[in-house]
Amino acid sequence: MLKTRSFLSYLILFIFSLSVVVGCNPATSIKTTNDTGSTSSGNTASVSLGYSAWPGWFPWQVTQEQGIFQANNASVELKWFDGYLESINALNAQQITANSQTLNDTISAIAGGAEQVIVLVNDNSTGNDKIIVREGINSIADLKGKKVAAEEGTVDHYLLLLGLEQEGLSPEDIEFIPLETGQAATAFVGGQVDAVAVFAPFTTQALKRNGSKELFSSKDFPGAISDHLVFTRQFVEENPEQVQAVVNSWFATLDYMEPNQAQAYEIMARRANVTVEEYQDYAEGTTIFSVEDNLKAFQPGNDASSLQYSAQQISDFLVKVGLAPQVPDTSQLFDDRFVKAYAEKAK
Repeated sequence: MLKTRSFLSYLILFIFSLSVVVGCNPATSIKTTNDTGSTSSGNTASVSLGYSAWPGWFPWQVTQEQGIFQANNASVELKWFDGYLESINALNAQQITANSQTLNDTISAIAGGAEQVIVLVNDNSTGNDKIIVREGINSIADLKGKKVAAEEGTVDHYLLLLGLEQEGLSPEDIEFIPLETGQAATAFVGGQVDAVAVFAPFTTQALKRNGSKELFSSKDFPGAISDHLVFTRQFVEENPEQVQAVVNSWFATLDYMEPNQAQAYEIMARRANVTVEEYQDYAEGTTIFSVEDNLKAFQPGNDASSLQYSAQQISDFLVKVGLAPQVPDTSQLFDDRFVKAYAEKAK
């Protein structure tokens, strides 16, 4: 099952976690799986890297299984989270030192007082997040007064709100039905709602309803949903060499996957618990970022290709729709030195 990518519920749980983290026992607060092959050696600071089910993060499984962490002197304990929100909370509580998460969620963390740093762009969602509607709904304007289901606070909810805003509609113009993503898809297929906002593979499930179709997707909002490698600021400041080693490992993984695509798909599909054929269907909906894409993304700009621009737009939007209390300071959010160092070395 692919990830539940939430930023609203994170804000609530973040505030709560601050009050209990000192006495918290990680074993009872989060469910994770330590993947085999993890390494740690001597006094080297080990990276505890969280990831969950999303096509842009499954390559970490390839990194692990092919020994790429070790080859790049990265001491990594790769932790699989069944629930994406759990990984968000774990990073916030510093139960892990790094996590795979969206720009939206990271900005929400900053708004809640977290000290986190984005060091790498894994991917952009370019179609794997969709708004799917029943027969008879042919435009965003047709959503007015309709029942629309989504998991409240997820980036798919965010995508829905973006589409409404583009059409001049407000959240109050629809009858929003908050449901967990899988339940939302089931409710749509069962005819209980008129539209649903979901991510792959629930998109496949939702489209099984007769006459259903995609109304719009993340492909229509380039850069709106980006996914990243995020570290705690403390770890970056104290262990920059290990951060560099993990970034190097990511790009080495992409280099490995290009000539070994079949084997990489098998590894990622197994981790996703889907067939290789099903996994391949999601490939076009997630655009993995190259070194060049990363270098460009970290630069200032006037459109969504720039992370700084996107961060400001997302921050303003979250405040506007009441999902964040105030615009957070994102001036220290991005650290591109590790990508730049890899690019220089790769030359």
